[in-house]
Amino acid sequence: MRVKIGDWLLILLATVIGVLFIVPLIWMVTISLKTDLEAFLPDLSFIPKEPTLANYIEALRGGDLNVPILRWILNSLIVSTVGTVLVLAIDALAAYGLARLDVPFRKALISMFLSTMMIPGIVWFVPQYILFQDLGLIGTYSAYFLPATAGVFGVFLLYQFFLGYPAEIEEAAYMDGANKWQIFVRMFLPASKSILWTLAVITFMGIFNDYIWPYYVSGGNEDMLTLTAGIAVMTHGSYVNYPNKLMALSVIATLPILIVFLLAQKSIVKGIIHSGIK
Repeated sequence: MRVKIGDWLLILLATVIGVLFIVPLIWMVTISLKTDLEAFLPDLSFIPKEPTLANYIEALRGGDLNVPILRWILNSLIVSTVGTVLVLAIDALAAYGLARLDVPFRKALISMFLSTMMIPGIVWFVPQYILFQDLGLIGTYSAYFLPATAGVFGVFLLYQFFLGYPAEIEEAAYMDGANKWQIFVRMFLPASKSILWTLAVITFMGIFNDYIWPYYVSGGNEDMLTLTAGIAVMTHGSYVNYPNKLMALSVIATLPILIVFLLAQKSIVKGIIHSGIK
């Protein structure tokens, strides 16, 4: 009986948490479908009286000021995709080297890498900005995704998996004439597919949703803003008096993340199980 009560309590708790997460999303979509007049009315109804897609059309056109919304979307997709590919390549190689190769001072390096995870990202903001400014990369795509490639989380995630890979299989591959690169590409990468998908989704979401760093490294060039940074500008710009249009823009910004998550949902669950994250 205690087990059943406990299960019901867990279901109830999960339902409450789920409602808390989904209600703001429903409210955002509802506001985006309302007309200008209805959006300002003190009506908390979730169903618009006169639903319209005009807000989405105007948002994609750039509003009255013709801001480059489509360019912002393209910037976000380019930066997030390139950054994710680089993170996967660099983190997988680093994790493989630390886990399976004879790297000098390996334990010291791992301890040093892990210690950087305790430092808040905002601490690196000013020194990182000055570095990119000195390199002349402000206002370029490189300034957006290069900082993400220095993350330690992905290295540690893959390191734990590679460390537990059966040594017998690896030794058998060496006996068959395979070299380290072939073993890495043909054995370790396919075996860590679910974890790589998990890391890819987490990285893509992190880069796509970031707006503080892209806002400053755009160099004041409106065409170089990402979608989230552009929305931040619009909140105190031309859309400050139009919450329905702002919500339509927010829905558009949410769709790529939602699509990526839904497509990789099963792989994410497998990756969390295999990596030992609880």
